Amino acid sequence: MEQYPKDKTILFLPFLQIPSGHHQVANALMEAIKKREPNVKCDKVDILSYSYGKMEALVSTIYLKWIQAFPDFYNWIYQSSVYKNVEKNKRYRLYELLFITFMKRLIKEKQPDLIVCTHALPSYMLNYLKEKGELKTPVINVYTDYFIHRFWGIRHIDFHFVPSHHMKEFLKNKGINDEQIFITGIPIHKNIKKQETQVVNASPSPSLSVLITGGSLGVGAMEDLIKKIELEKNIHYYVLCGKNEKLYQKLQTLQKTHITPLKYIKCRNKMNELYDQMDAIITKPGGVTISESLFKRKPIFVYHALPGQEEINLQQLKQLGVIIHLNKWKDEKNTIEDQLYSFFQNKNQVQQYQNSITNYHHHLIAKEPSQIIEELMANMK
Repeated sequence: MEQYPKDKTILFLPFLQIPSGHHQVANALMEAIKKREPNVKCDKVDILSYSYGKMEALVSTIYLKWIQAFPDFYNWIYQSSVYKNVEKNKRYRLYELLFITFMKRLIKEKQPDLIVCTHALPSYMLNYLKEKGELKTPVINVYTDYFIHRFWGIRHIDFHFVPSHHMKEFLKNKGINDEQIFITGIPIHKNIKKQETQVVNASPSPSLSVLITGGSLGVGAMEDLIKKIELEKNIHYYVLCGKNEKLYQKLQTLQKTHITPLKYIKCRNKMNELYDQMDAIITKPGGVTISESLFKRKPIFVYHALPGQEEINLQQLKQLGVIIHLNKWKDEKNTIEDQLYSFFQNKNQVQQYQNSITNYHHHLIAKEPSQIIEELMANMK
């Protein structure tokens, strides 16, 4: 393979410091690139911390509290500002005022050969600079949700790594050329080993193993879900509490033999082993967990969606046919067990689901995202 010069620098731009999918995807790509090409320098910068220092911690705290305290209001703001009339372009002048000067300074300071955006805000800024002719550096958008909203810079961005063929069609309708778009799925860590062939599900054993996750921060309706599964004995639930220490301690105190609480798992090898032991995943529709489960070809049951992007993810994933929506679990008459077993015991439904997963994989490019980045850089002058 053609080697590119050894002093190349790639700048990764997520947003905020909370351990979100934007950071996980950036970290996964950085590790994979470093393994393929150790001499490439990878820098990761949160533009908010870079611009305004300690203000970032305050913004992160307010953001998380806002979602939890006023979910409907947050959802309305999110939908109105970035998703309503998604086909139309929109200027975000306040963000330009707040960040453009700092973005110029960051690029001058880092002198990157390539920039990778895993969040819409830096992408919007770079698209703006390219439109003004103030930036020549190639930029890749790596989307970490299953839809594209209006805040993403699109028209002047050089390459797009998208999770689904629906998103490719959306970009083509925006005038982006076919060769600029790669259907990669949401990039996952190299130690999460992909299941290449269709999984044949026989009738489930009397005791299923099911992983419950609420994302790395352990947020969502998880505590309500726990109350429900406390009374169910036929499924062994492994609950990934993330960094929610309170939830972990609560589950430890319950001492239920069919519920195993797990702290945040940083090691991706351990996470890979955990996935392999599971018959199914119960999760929120956060991009990275869904992507890992899709690559593992595990049945995905969605129990709750945070307002904003996760609610839109849920609709897109249902359209792709790659998740089962657990939308009746709060009803007293319905148990989680009944809903899971009704799926696994229906061979037609299991086969139909696996066909949808196979169809999803069929659209993905065979190359790893890190390899695509390597080849793109090799072709740069």
